[in-house]
Amino acid sequence: MLPKYHILLGFIFSLILFIIFPKIEVVGFLIIFLSSFLIDIDHYIYYVFKKRDLSLSRAYKWFRKRHKRLLSLSRKKRNEIYTEIHFFHGIEILIILFLLGLFVHKYFCYILIGFAFHLFLDIIHQRKIHDRLDRISLIYDFIKFRRDK
Repeated sequence: MLPKYHILLGFIFSLILFIIFPKIEVVGFLIIFLSSFLIDIDHYIYYVFKKRDLSLSRAYKWFRKRHKRLLSLSRKKRNEIYTEIHFFHGIEILIILFLLGLFVHKYFCYILIGFAFHLFLDIIHQRKIHDRLDRISLIYDFIKFRRDK
């Protein structure tokens, strides 16, 4: 899913939560909103390590080009391709955030909500283009990534 959709839907989601649960206050609203799309920083980090380039605009263009190329393939071919590991995209990070929220500070729960919403949107988007789900578990994806190499 494109960042602009994550930003728009993250804002709407955060606003709805803020209206329904005003106890989260403006800080909670902002943390949920920002984390609903800033989770994708791992895409940029992947690009930096892969291409040895710090340009955010070139990273965005690179991912867009790869996504367009992927969509140009048949659904069967798309199902055979595993793109890359993103270390914030998995159940493990959600568990860590939950534990940090429970034992350290409630702000981690707000990050958890934003990340979970983002991953929910990614799952919906991924189901449109694949017959499988990736990025549900970092451990599973790592094992799959290593096995397919």
